Amino acid sequence: MNRIIVIGSAGSGKSTLSQKLSELLALPVIHLDRFYWKPNWTPSPNDEWDEFLLDAVSKDKWIMDGNYSRTLEIRLNEADAVIFLDMPRLLCIYRILKRRIIYHGKTRPDLNEECPEKLDWAFIIWVWNYKKRSKPKVITALEQVKDRKQVVILKSRKEVRGFLDQVEDNGIF
Repeated sequence: MNRIIVIGSAGSGKSTLSQKLSELLALPVIHLDRFYWKPNWTPSPNDEWDEFLLDAVSKDKWIMDGNYSRTLEIRLNEADAVIFLDMPRLLCIYRILKRRIIYHGKTRPDLNEECPEKLDWAFIIWVWNYKKRSKPKVITALEQVKDRKQVVILKSRKEVRGFLDQVEDNGIF
């Protein structure tokens, strides 16, 4: 597995899992948020974002974490494997609140330096509604590639720990 995408709700643990997999598999991580968001949380224009993404997926080895459903198909087509973190809603909410406190006035390591951590009700509602709004689309996309790609769905912290133990023990998943 040389090309892995990690998707899931905000707060599901995508960046953390990607970093741990990077250490175990010696693959570089591409945190999509770092490249999508310009200073002051300004989104990249679609054409610029698509160009970046097409260049990024053309590389031989990577782990990409992030959602960006409009371009999920591009990443799925080029990936060897996809990991979907289907974590409980309350865990995701807890984690976004926790990181807001930890990174207050600072930027998280997986973001553009000029995007200080923030949290508002719209984002909390977006996270709360992820399972209803986004998960069905993700499941449909995964169903379409499951015969050609390795698909891993993890639904709890315990499953993530077990998965990482398996990767550490075997060097692959």
